[in-house]
Amino acid sequence: MPKNRAALAGALLAGMLALAAALTGCSGGAADSPADDDRPVVLTTFTVLADIAQNVAGDHLRVESLTKAGAEIHGYEPTPGDVRRAADADLILDNGLGLEAWFAQFVESVDVPHVVVSEGVDPIDISGDAYAGLPNPHAWMSPVNAAIYIDNMVAAFADLDPDHAADYAENGEAYKAELQAVYDGLLAELEAVPEAQRVLVTCEGAFSYLARDAGLDEAYIWPVNAEQQATPQRIAAVIERVDDDDIPAVFCESTVSDRPMQQVVEATGAAFGGTLYVDSLSEPDGPVPAYLDLLRHDAELIAAGLRGESG
Repeated sequence: MPKNRAALAGALLAGMLALAAALTGCSGGAADSPADDDRPVVLTTFTVLADIAQNVAGDHLRVESLTKAGAEIHGYEPTPGDVRRAADADLILDNGLGLEAWFAQFVESVDVPHVVVSEGVDPIDISGDAYAGLPNPHAWMSPVNAAIYIDNMVAAFADLDPDHAADYAENGEAYKAELQAVYDGLLAELEAVPEAQRVLVTCEGAFSYLARDAGLDEAYIWPVNAEQQATPQRIAAVIERVDDDDIPAVFCESTVSDRPMQQVVEATGAAFGGTLYVDSLSEPDGPVPAYLDLLRHDAELIAAGLRGESG
């Protein structure tokens, strides 16, 4: 970031912190928190992390997501209320790997313990464009990596609340067993895709870890979530790939517009395989109210599309 922009960002954050402090002083605390709930508060940056954390925490901790279901996490713009929530939390969890660049100054500016839950993951680097060499941040899309996230949460919660450390460890092992069952089902679902059609085409390159686990190749319009990167050249390259490999279906993610991918559909005759979930869960009455639901939903949709069963 250029020096003048960094200074401006710092000044803006300082102003937000001051306003948040004033709001806290007026309200006497976290106004959004139930008055009779004295459990430690764990604040995560987005809904997927919140759901994983809640399964590990059980009833001992109050887990909240900073962003709501459906939010676009990459370019999220924090509010003074977000700063206040961060300052009032007992522990902050973020994904890391460059996903929440906007949140870095939050973490540095509040006196709250902070854990990066992707710590220990073997990152896959982005292979093209200006982002080449940077880690792909969507590591939770691999159930193998998600087990690392769970272990990191177990350790963080034990440090935060040692009296219930054994419960967090037990919850973590039980949740990893559920995750393994979903992973086995995911592999079985995707292994049925014919070899010639094992290419996952999406709007964003958010599926590198899932593709690696499932033995899929991937193609995408932009590498990191930024719809403005859907240039005619990028769309043309994906159209060429779909035509050359006779890929039967293409997909887009829930937090972005599918308009660029619909151009691919119109140009190639490939089916639009449906909406995949990556950066956000759905609302509780939606198709993916939990992380394990997200993995099942995506695997089933991808497998059906690549077998030519979409539409």
